[in-house]
Amino acid sequence: MIRLFVGLGNPGPDYAATRHNAGFWWLDAVAKALNTSLVFDKSYHGLTARTVVNGQTVWLLAPQTFMNLSGKSVAALANFFKISPQEMLVAHDELDIAPGEAKLKLGGSHAGHNGLRDIHAQLGTDQYWRLRLGVGHPGNKAEVVHWVLKKPSPDHRIAIEQTIDRALKALPQLLAGDTEQATRLIHTSKPPRPKIPRPAPPAALPPIDADPNSSVMKVATP
Repeated sequence: MIRLFVGLGNPGPDYAATRHNAGFWWLDAVAKALNTSLVFDKSYHGLTARTVVNGQTVWLLAPQTFMNLSGKSVAALANFFKISPQEMLVAHDELDIAPGEAKLKLGGSHAGHNGLRDIHAQLGTDQYWRLRLGVGHPGNKAEVVHWVLKKPSPDHRIAIEQTIDRALKALPQLLAGDTEQATRLIHTSKPPRPKIPRPAPPAALPPIDADPNSSVMKVATP
């Protein structure tokens, strides 16, 4: 079962509504679903909550170290309570997935995500679960930093929030350790793709050799 749920983001009001904080948004929703509250604990460098589900202690953690040092917070709590990497799930923003979709996976590359990079380094492994919350890609690698530190459009924010709501439906399975069913629920719960409007037909062109001062069209002769 998942014993530690982590949401990644940057602390402070300046970052609260940015794409990079999608993991925080999800963790807040989990705390609400489990009827618990996150409070700061300096021992683990983050906001934490502790609850009991089916007789098992479950932890929630939102690192307050800023994204690049997320692993410092995660490793501090996981090591103290002897939580193995396979028993933790890290929710984070994902550039390679469109807003409105999410993916669950175990292990793999950090793909340049600095929060995951530090968790990899601090845990010494990549074998932990990730909930990849799609925020979309700006289309230009040079714009990535600006993109994740900027607020999503209203439509994208709604799509991300709807994704979080759907992913919460897999919370019982995650808590029970049924990651196969949780994966099925999360991966098949996709919003309908928006219909692309058909382009308007081009405006009719005036007849060739038409005389603007006459209703009779000139006939070109060879």
